[in-house]
Amino acid sequence: MPASSIRARVRAEMIDEIKAVARRHLATDGADLSLRAVARDMGMVSSAIYRYFPSRDDLLTALIIEAYHALGDAVETADATADRADLRGRWHAACRAARAWALAHPAEYALLYGSPVPGYAAPVDTVLPAQRPPLTLIGILRDGVADGRLTPPDDDLPAPVRADLAEIAAGLFPGLPAPLLARGMAGWTQLFGLISFDLFGRLDPVLPHRDAYFDHQTALMADLIGLP
Repeated sequence: MPASSIRARVRAEMIDEIKAVARRHLATDGADLSLRAVARDMGMVSSAIYRYFPSRDDLLTALIIEAYHALGDAVETADATADRADLRGRWHAACRAARAWALAHPAEYALLYGSPVPGYAAPVDTVLPAQRPPLTLIGILRDGVADGRLTPPDDDLPAPVRADLAEIAAGLFPGLPAPLLARGMAGWTQLFGLISFDLFGRLDPVLPHRDAYFDHQTALMADLIGLP
């Protein structure tokens, strides 16, 4: 094997190990990572870690992109394995997959949807990975319109909102009516609000049966959207 290939493999393995240690720090210390602390846990001098991640923000960005892709994989797989003709079933499957991933990876979910990290501004590299879950959810609506199984609601949108949504639809979902996109986005934001309340303990005192409550709420979202 060429020396360059060996170096590349060793570098990739080191990057994976750094990210694994950083994820453990996320679970114990939150998202305000310290590269020095990560280096100390790995038995490295602090200056060595900068050869792999020049700053804390670079490491955070790598973790964020990786987490978005993992969440996107979970949601897309759930949708892809559901009955394609069952729009409501696909919606429930995708929503449950998002929640299951969040419950299994609470620190990574908090990094994506929790409080902003002080001093960190997510770069443009995070935009496309972040779009994967909502694109899957709204894609269910697009499929329903395309084959005539989903009727768009009446247009009661304020003019500025209609213009914004028409621009989004033109770029990502050509042919999707703005009023339907509005309801889909309402379902998307409610989904992640519901997951956040569940994961961060906001429902603990009052709703012990949270699996059933989650399914009930996602059914209400499906009703709002008009999924048959």
